This record gives sequence, C-alpha cells and structure tokens, in this order.
Amino acid sequence: METVLLKINDEKAYKLLEGLEDLQVITVLKKNTESKQKLSEKYGGKLPCNVADELNNYINKSREEWNNSSI
Repeated sequence: METVLLKINDEKAYKLLEGLEDLQVITVLKKNTESKQKLSEKYGGKLPCNVADELNNYINKSREEWNNSSI
C-alpha cells in the first residue's frame, strides 16, 4: 500500500474522492476542512496601510496586463 498526500482545490474532485472512499478503493487519512472565508476577510487589517496599498496597486496592474494581453 502507498500513501499519497494530495491537495484538492476543486469541490467536484473532493466529492469524487469521497465516492472512492465509500467504495473502499481509497482511504482518506486526514480531512482538512478549511473555511470558505474570503482572503480579504481573513487578512483584513493585518497589513500596514502602505503595504496593502502597494499590493493592491500591483494586483490591479497585473489584472490590466492580463486583460490587455493578446493570446
């Protein structure tokens, strides 16, 4: 038997693994139930204002570059 560590990022994929577990094909050793809390709620007020502003500007600039790129 082999142990594999996976990070599941999709709800459908997680449900598929639960189905495989029900069929006794796999065994889930640890279930990490992270909250569905937004990052803005989780980290709100934790960064100094100037750092938060710089990060926000960087994100907005990156989004603009992504939207303007021609693929």
